[in-house]
Amino acid sequence: QVQLEESGGALVMPGGSLRISCAASGFILDELAVAWFRQGPGDEREGISSISTDSNTVYYKETVQGRFTISRDYAKKMVYLEMNNLTPEDTALYRCAARRAPWGDLLPFHYDYWGPGTQVTVSS
Repeated sequence: QVQLEESGGALVMPGGSLRISCAASGFILDELAVAWFRQGPGDEREGISSISTDSNTVYYKETVQGRFTISRDYAKKMVYLEMNNLTPEDTALYRCAARRAPWGDLLPFHYDYWGPGTQVTVSS
């Protein structure tokens, strides 16, 4: 059974940092492009970052460019999203998604597998 699972969501102060993780079971995550999506209260789901299987191609939504970093740990078969200088506008349910292709993008309908999400709340 193919599954993705996110972890690491938390309540953080504005200006703080957080790293969330994505793990897979039932397949090797290294062989799939991975992206992070988020959906805040009353908002549509938006793609914020993706990474290719070889980590050489990454994309970021302009609103997180320079603050968020996506990466892979091939030894642990994990994908991470490091988030810095968080603002209340970053509050959302963050979900990782994977597709059977070498390169990712930020279009949700391109992804085959989804995790349930991890909640990130930015508030003082």
